[in-house]
Amino acid sequence: MNKIDSKLGRAALFSFLKEKSPLGPLKILANHIGYFFQIPMPMFKPYVVFGAQANKKVLVTERDKVLWRNTDPVTDLLGQGVLIVDGDEHDHYRKLMEPSLHASRLPEYTASMISQTDRVSSQWRDGEIVDMLVESRKIALLIIMDTLFSKDVWDDLDKIWKPVLKSIQYISPGAWILWRKIPRFGFRKPLKELDDYLFGIIEERRKKKDWKVESGKSDLLQHLIDAGLSDKVIRDQMLTMLIAGHDTSTALLAWTFALLGQHPEIHQQVVNEIDKTNDLERVPLLDNVIKESLRLYPPIHIGNRRIAQEMDFDGNKIPKDERLFYSIYLTHRDENVWENAQSFCPERFSSGKKPAGLSYVPFGGGPRVCIGATFGQVEARVVLSYL
Repeated sequence: MNKIDSKLGRAALFSFLKEKSPLGPLKILANHIGYFFQIPMPMFKPYVVFGAQANKKVLVTERDKVLWRNTDPVTDLLGQGVLIVDGDEHDHYRKLMEPSLHASRLPEYTASMISQTDRVSSQWRDGEIVDMLVESRKIALLIIMDTLFSKDVWDDLDKIWKPVLKSIQYISPGAWILWRKIPRFGFRKPLKELDDYLFGIIEERRKKKDWKVESGKSDLLQHLIDAGLSDKVIRDQMLTMLIAGHDTSTALLAWTFALLGQHPEIHQQVVNEIDKTNDLERVPLLDNVIKESLRLYPPIHIGNRRIAQEMDFDGNKIPKDERLFYSIYLTHRDENVWENAQSFCPERFSSGKKPAGLSYVPFGGGPRVCIGATFGQVEARVVLSYL
């Protein structure tokens, strides 16, 4: 394994201070060292891997050698959420949740996706400049609450907006990645407010014994209640879907709007394609734009794992209990795999072209591939088409 010398270390540090993001230094280190390296810092020396072969080990063939998460703010917040737990417990919750997110359910969700998009966009005025990150978040939040929990939060947006943002901030990468016990201030009140709101939804639904009969439908919340889960475990799954689901959709929408804004000729081609069809299943250019947006800006840039059993990456061994970062961001920008890897080129996905192996993993891979991956891509297609 190549070592990080002082010159390279300084370059990585300056990049981190300048960009206030770990992605800059990771790119520098990857460009100079390759697919496997260790970051030497006081009391924190994580290993970093990327590329299709590493992804296959971590996500598929040797996934039992890694624990999904350490104890950190993410586990503190999401508890026994399906994103957090391992083994049989994960498989149990995933099996309960999959029917509500199956592709067969998506057509019935499309109406909600359209109506919530129209609801938000109807507030815009001609000539007004709007923040598409904020507006995308509103749309994604309304959609996920309506489709999965049958809860219309339009009148509650002011009430839950700050708590939702604070919960995302609480688990976003920061100094806690380096020092897990670092004090966190300003979170207790908004996180409790969000908890109270979700527990209120659960309590309200439990009181409606005949909800399925009266409404003529079922949703994720009802599946979890019918499974006999406790309020706390239901809350954990709801919050997992709320945060992981709507935040990743927000990022996908916002980055796609930004990329189309930077490439007006492609934007116009997408508009022309949408105008020529009434079938959102047949918009290949838009689908390729979404795929390319996910390649350049995957919802999760870095996966954080702990080694449960020694692993070997091309002769480089990682001992048990060490921290492992596998980088989707670096995988997607690997110049050895992707031509013009730093450029926005939707045509690279045209004619059914597929990247080899696990070199494209915007939603992870293997048995733990993101449960809402198809939902998120359909949502993006619908929202982008109607805006």
